Amino acid sequence: MQLGRLFNSLKHAPRGADIARRRRTFDGWIDGEAETGGAGARDHTETVKGYYDLCSDLMVFGWGESLHFAPLTPRESLEESVIRHQRLMIAKLELRQGMTVVDVGCGIGGPLRRVVREAGVKVVGINNSATQLARARTLTGEAGLDHMVDYVECSFMDMGAIEDNTFDRGYAIESTCHAPDKQRAFAEIFRILKPGALFWGQEMCLTDKFDPDDSRHRTIKQGLMRHVALQDIATMGEVDRSLEAAGFHVIEGIDRNVKEGPSTPWYQPMENRRGTLRSVFYRAPWGRKAIFAILKLTEALRLFPEGSAEICRFLDQTAAAYVAGGRSGVFTPLYCFLARKPL
Repeated sequence: MQLGRLFNSLKHAPRGADIARRRRTFDGWIDGEAETGGAGARDHTETVKGYYDLCSDLMVFGWGESLHFAPLTPRESLEESVIRHQRLMIAKLELRQGMTVVDVGCGIGGPLRRVVREAGVKVVGINNSATQLARARTLTGEAGLDHMVDYVECSFMDMGAIEDNTFDRGYAIESTCHAPDKQRAFAEIFRILKPGALFWGQEMCLTDKFDPDDSRHRTIKQGLMRHVALQDIATMGEVDRSLEAAGFHVIEGIDRNVKEGPSTPWYQPMENRRGTLRSVFYRAPWGRKAIFAILKLTEALRLFPEGSAEICRFLDQTAAAYVAGGRSGVFTPLYCFLARKPL
């Protein structure tokens, strides 16, 4: 059954040596950015696009249609926690029927489809990855929601195809963390929102525990930047200041991994401590290594595209980087803010 799910995830992937070529190209981009401190001539948004074009299929297999983290509790599965977190966003945005909402960096549209179903609003998804948009359109059509959804293929750094003051609400879930210039990204979002509109965001951030003079902390940060295609990682305060510089009024900013009462660390699904056998098979370390071995075998039998196993290995390293950031306490993917464009 798991092998069947894996096949379905990869059946639309590029064939043959193209995956291996893309992986080598992506490594070159990341190495070049590391050497120049992110100041090279290459547009980082293209690096991010290459990252998601390369990794999306296996990400969806391992995590589901909503490619983001959520605050976890012991009584919930990961999937239940993600739904609860999305419903919190819907409530914070005060969505009402008749509104038009922009999803900035919509991935394959998992949160977007829940917003449409539960709030009855129209949503426009922004994404510069044609690979992800094709999957999003297919899944939205299968869900019978395509009459409520439009997609625009562009970078959120330049949404010139969209007029000023277009949307009643907006949200960006783990997307603007990829922005090479956060203030400029927020300014572009500010431009397309109507006066008075609310904007919800979820950012990957360094916490107050991060010490730039600690070599271990620097290594953890570099590992995250490399494996999540981040040009830099902002602090929570830097996110707030970028929002304000773009013109937003910040209503609240909370690291939602910090909770009162029983809780589960956000990174625990990637460790071998939580979940059913079915879920830990493709999330926990031993499960990811088993998938790597299966992919190496099936590549040799020409059942899966060449290079698939290397993408699996890369995402295993990504999970290890997340766990290192979470266990050390220097990193959170759950800094959630609510801001408003003034009237």
